Formats: sequence, C-alpha cells, structure tokens
Amino acid sequence: MLMKAGLERTPVIPLFQRFLSDRGGATAIEYGLIAGIITIAIVAGFGVLTQQLTNVFNVARDALTTP
Repeated sequence: MLMKAGLERTPVIPLFQRFLSDRGGATAIEYGLIAGIITIAIVAGFGVLTQQLTNVFNVARDALTTP
C-alpha cells in the first residue's frame, strides 16, 4: 500500500540526520523573528506618533474655538 502512493520506508536515523542538517527552516524562523521585531518597532512608533498627532489636533481645535 505504501509503494502505490509513491512512499517507501526510510530508516529513522538517516531521516533524522537529514532533518538536522537542513537549514531551510532556520532561515524561515530568522525571517519570522526579523518581521516580528519590525512589527514591534512600527507599533511602538505608531504610539508615539499618535500622541504627537493628538497634540497637534488639540492645538488646532483650541485655536479655532478661541476668539
């Protein structure tokens, strides 16, 4: 049944050694970590920008409401 599906039995030790030598997953994890750090930086910067923008609009509002 396994042969019909194109699968054959592979010894566990060589399979495990091949898994340990494969660096493709490590690269994907590194890119994920970089994307996470960039996301955190953007969110932190957005918080600072939001406060500054709120202050600008408050000054504009006060200037418009004061005769």
